[in-house]
Amino acid sequence: MGSPVEHARSGDGADAEGASVRQEDVAVFEASRDRLEAIAYRLLGSAVEAEDAVQETFLRWERADRNQVRVPEAWLTRVLTNLCLTQLTSARARREVYVGEWLPEPVLDGDPMLGPADTAEQRDSVSTAVLMLLERLTPPERAVYVLREAFAYPHAEIAELLGISEAASQQLLHRAKQRVATGRSRVQVDSATAREVVEEFLLAAMSGQTEPLVRLLTDDAMGVGDGGGRVPARGTPFVGAVTVARFLRGLFRPADSKRAFFDGRLDLYASTANGSPAVVAVAGGRLIGVMSLEVTDTGIASVLSQVNPDKLGRFARAWAESDHGDPVLVGW
Repeated sequence: MGSPVEHARSGDGADAEGASVRQEDVAVFEASRDRLEAIAYRLLGSAVEAEDAVQETFLRWERADRNQVRVPEAWLTRVLTNLCLTQLTSARARREVYVGEWLPEPVLDGDPMLGPADTAEQRDSVSTAVLMLLERLTPPERAVYVLREAFAYPHAEIAELLGISEAASQQLLHRAKQRVATGRSRVQVDSATAREVVEEFLLAAMSGQTEPLVRLLTDDAMGVGDGGGRVPARGTPFVGAVTVARFLRGLFRPADSKRAFFDGRLDLYASTANGSPAVVAVAGGRLIGVMSLEVTDTGIASVLSQVNPDKLGRFARAWAESDHGDPVLVGW
């Protein structure tokens, strides 16, 4: 009878001359949209590129001879995954000329693009820190890791999706897991705990001293900022609790020049992004940055600041529609 992926291959890319999309075909696609976006986001680390990949998948679904597609979910997953693999190859070239450090786009917790979060593997696979580590992987390694760890696809089905053997899929997963392993144990936080973490972090950052921050950070803590050449951000990562603390002390130190830049109004909120506590900066009602804090069992291991406006669009839209409460710090 054949597997779902084998059935999905029939009609893959086939055009139905003059075919129109029936309402039920649109409904089939929409039923898979959230899952497709979640897969694409994990594969690409970009909400914008994930949305584009899903839209292209729909266009191919629109053109396909859908009467020959027996298992639409498998067909759509195969098309999307192959689109993302192609995108990853070109993305590597673009990131080589990217201005400054590249960070994934943050996604506000509760956004369906984050996908399933029932297991530790699923939650970790979408954390900002892990998405950064996934950049070390080859496109096939990344695809196997995402499909297996985050979506529990069996190796047999992954192998057919990617056109490889089951043994090769298992080996790719083994290599991928070795390359993203850090030995750190991330701490999962709820919204109340995240607010406490952010409040303590901001209190230390605004103290004007390095010692309170050093106590919150791990010895090998890392700070990374992504401005994409659009907004000033440190061009290289900084490592070590003292180094990171000194940078943050200066970043959060109030000054007339900063007040003038923000027109005298910068509100800092506590939130969660990609499963981690996050400081959300809003100036004049406009979201201008998201600082994610990776919390481990020994302290804050990384401070990852996304200020590139090109990478804040989806987060900003979700933020505007959410009940984010009052800022922790008002009118800095």
